[in-house]
Amino acid sequence: MDAAEVEFLAEKELVTIIPNFSLDQIYLIGGDLGPFNPGLPVEVPLWLAINLKQRQKCRLIPPEWMDVEKLEKIRDHERKEETFTPMPSPYYMELTKLLLNHASDNIPKADEIRTLVKDVWDTRIAKLRVSADSFVRQQEAHAKLDNLTLMEISSSGPFLTQALNHMYKLRTNLQPPESTQSQDF
Repeated sequence: MDAAEVEFLAEKELVTIIPNFSLDQIYLIGGDLGPFNPGLPVEVPLWLAINLKQRQKCRLIPPEWMDVEKLEKIRDHERKEETFTPMPSPYYMELTKLLLNHASDNIPKADEIRTLVKDVWDTRIAKLRVSADSFVRQQEAHAKLDNLTLMEISSSGPFLTQALNHMYKLRTNLQPPESTQSQDF
């Protein structure tokens, strides 16, 4: 799965908007949305929120975790722990990117938030590289990937798969060949 596919999945996450138009409830395959009343918050999928924002039909409310103080705590906690800590959203990186690209005017301290989320991402990717290195060095057969997001897994997947394939080839070349002689009775 590549980054575009993960981003597509992230667009299904619900975000809160404040519409500036009126519309009764709409019925979509993914569920019913609305009703939309000016000034009253409503939850919609991210893809719809971005579409409405681009048409200047709403104002986006950032997710609760998209706050400088909360992100600083998340970053500091991630740096202190050896293992991966739970993220506020399974799509924290994608949501941040999409919201800041399309609605940065609705997000207070957008530049600081972008930097903090990048710091968290860099810390987690560095941990992932160290974990993968340890995994390969210890010749493990399986790994536990608790609290990793889909984007983090997909960004390291090709590298790790290739490394494991090389290890397998090296191991099979080091194995003594099995005897192919048959025994006659």
